[in-house]
Amino acid sequence: MAQKNQDKGVAGAVPAVSDPGRVRNVVLVGHSGAGKTSLVEALLAVTGTVSRAGSVTEGTTVCDSDPASVKQQRSVALACAPVTHEGIKVNLLDTPGYADFVGELRAGLRAADAALFVVSSVDGMDAATAALWEECAAVDMPRAVAICRLDHQRADFEETLAECQRVFGDNVLPLYLPLHGDDGQSVAGLIGLITQRVFDYSAGFPPTVRDPDAEHLPLIQESRNALLEGIIAESEDETLMERYLEGEDIETSVIIEDLEKAVARGHFYPVIPVCAETRVGLDALLEVLTSGFPSPLEHPLPAVAGVDGSPREPLTCDPDGPLVAEVVKTTIDSYVGRVSLVRVFSGTLRPESVVHVSGHGMSERGHPDHDNDERFAHLYSPLGSTLREVSACVAGDICAITKSTSAETGDTISGKDNPLLIEPWEMPEPLLPVAIVAKTRSDEDALAKNLGRLVAGDPTMRLERNAETHQLVLWCMGEAHADVVLDRLKSGGVDLDTEPVKVALRETFVAASKGHGRHVKQSGGHGQYAVCDIEVAPLPRGSGFEFVDKIVGGVVPHNYIPSVEKGVRAQMERGIVAGHQVVDVRVTLFDGKAHSVDSSDAAFQTAGALALREAAEHGQVALLEPVDEVTIRVPDAFVGAVMSDLSGRRGRVLGTEPDPGGHERTLVRAEVPATELVRYAVELRAMTSGAGTFNRVFARYDQMPTHLAESVKKEHAKT
Repeated sequence: MAQKNQDKGVAGAVPAVSDPGRVRNVVLVGHSGAGKTSLVEALLAVTGTVSRAGSVTEGTTVCDSDPASVKQQRSVALACAPVTHEGIKVNLLDTPGYADFVGELRAGLRAADAALFVVSSVDGMDAATAALWEECAAVDMPRAVAICRLDHQRADFEETLAECQRVFGDNVLPLYLPLHGDDGQSVAGLIGLITQRVFDYSAGFPPTVRDPDAEHLPLIQESRNALLEGIIAESEDETLMERYLEGEDIETSVIIEDLEKAVARGHFYPVIPVCAETRVGLDALLEVLTSGFPSPLEHPLPAVAGVDGSPREPLTCDPDGPLVAEVVKTTIDSYVGRVSLVRVFSGTLRPESVVHVSGHGMSERGHPDHDNDERFAHLYSPLGSTLREVSACVAGDICAITKSTSAETGDTISGKDNPLLIEPWEMPEPLLPVAIVAKTRSDEDALAKNLGRLVAGDPTMRLERNAETHQLVLWCMGEAHADVVLDRLKSGGVDLDTEPVKVALRETFVAASKGHGRHVKQSGGHGQYAVCDIEVAPLPRGSGFEFVDKIVGGVVPHNYIPSVEKGVRAQMERGIVAGHQVVDVRVTLFDGKAHSVDSSDAAFQTAGALALREAAEHGQVALLEPVDEVTIRVPDAFVGAVMSDLSGRRGRVLGTEPDPGGHERTLVRAEVPATELVRYAVELRAMTSGAGTFNRVFARYDQMPTHLAESVKKEHAKT
């Protein structure tokens, strides 16, 4: 088991799976602290995959081996941990529950065929978990619920179950109910609602199975009836419900068969009470994962196209079909270098074979389109950070590759002779900008190298070199995401600082003004002589720049008129009152003087710039700020708070409407100055208990209020 840092790396070989029907890919989702990682550890231990379960607080778990996870004592990255139960390989995909790491969650959903929602019996669930349930429902992903942490003194299984049913729907029903021990507090066993048998864990795992005590049966009857009716309602046998209602005793084998079919189709959602510490319910959970959840053969596959966009036939999960796999995650390991987690959808990936790696459509996030042929020397079955070599990876399974020179998160791996592109999954937009500065020139070199690695593995991070503000900006999902990125840069030997993010403003004239530019200089026998007079007038917003020549009588020679325009344009780029680009003006050159010997192109460029600056001194110059149109998705309970907050940000609400993607949620549309949105990703999350999300698109530039503009001008004057 990879419990200590020194144990990371490549381990011994493990057998490869040859039949997709014997694979289950399950993503564990739930809010941070719900107990996902501890549950995975317990499953690894009871299946004999590891000798003992690790601890989140001690930093010894298989899935949280990342230094940032150990430091924060919570998952910050997707991890894969396979277990084998009754001949079925279950790839458990542990995902972070904190909203900042939603990109890792999306990658886990992409690689999975079913989802296990882990809900704490102590803390219940958050709004983000509820929204994710709806998202899974939209694509008919099979789901089950594990209510965990039953050993906690504040655990309340009944209330948590009721909350799951309120939020997730009526077909969320328990297969087992917990039985308390002699102390009346701890959970010592489960009672199966279908079999009416007691599973007693008081002597350890696996449990002893016995008949229930007489007093137990009346207590479970109502729950058992609801469960049987829920399962029978989903049965393909239309006569079954009628027979049941008439009092016929339906065979247990029939009920279980219909249950498994309903779960695999995503129409019924079993609830399992579990406790990672005491191992209560883990055998029942493994039964659901292996018998209820579908194999890759039963799950729809993403669409594919040629690398030129040409349509191709739909994929099938056939080990003998064309090779199509996807890089769902890329990380940099200090021991083995670049490691990529790969889900194979079709065909069989084999070591030493030449494959084609394609990445398209992510250039705006720092991933230029690329097509390369590569040979992967080895394939591995990942167990957290430990890599165990395998001889092949068939359709439906998940493996890891190392030392790829081009594979990035989201890339498609296909046959060299039949290169394909897989339909991309939805990537969340990073909305929190962080401006970073390397302290020295050597740090700049190290920063560029390490940033390239991070961007290759994290499509939720966008790198922007802002030519106007001259800042290097990392766009992240939130503060926790930014902290992890910065820690990884620093651990890579980069000494850096952060600074306030600057928003690129614009400057413009609000009234006509005249300027006189005179550049007369004698130096070393070479004179410079240029005089020009201009008039600057405002234009409608978005008009750009116009230059008008009204010189009469050749007072400014024809060949120097473009020089004046060039000087004006250069000064407009540099700004005139606050260092921001000047826009939407008409500059008219109407007079000037030249010298037959000392005038030059450079002199008239300088004169043009001086004339524009004087026009600014004598005229009225306003600052324009970018205004974005934002769409905010929030639960109805937070709409009032969000709209009040928007007013405080100088926002203008355009309207509200029910969110078509989910009940009890509202879309709020508004226009908000970009300067007010720099930290909105953090502040909206705090305001809505993590349930609010938003996106933004540029709308236009508007004049900044005078008091704010004056503050910007004063700050610029100090520099």
